[in-house]
Amino acid sequence: QVRLVESGGGLVQAGGTLKLSCTVSGSFKSINAMGWYRQAPGKQRELVAGITSGGTTNYVDSVKGRFTISRDTAEKTVYLQMNNLSPEDTAAYYCNANVRGYTYSSRDYWGQGTQVAVSS
Repeated sequence: QVRLVESGGGLVQAGGTLKLSCTVSGSFKSINAMGWYRQAPGKQRELVAGITSGGTTNYVDSVKGRFTISRDTAEKTVYLQMNNLSPEDTAAYYCNANVRGYTYSSRDYWGQGTQVAVSS
């Protein structure tokens, strides 16, 4: 079984910073890619940032220049550094890991979500 545990959410004022962490544990062969998604009330879940096993990153336009995704391969952890936060960033943030198992090549797993709230 694969488990993702997130941490780092909270309440900050506009312009503030937060850093989210997500650690993957369990039985699997390797991690193909990891990413952070968010879902605000009444909106669809969207990809915020992703990072491949090779280190290639991608971001939704609204966070470019403010958010940075990184990973510690040895620790099986992905981070999301969020700077200059705005109320529009308020959402539940979910970690995703696309994992290669011993009997499958690709499977998605999700964390439980961590809440980010930005006050104006």
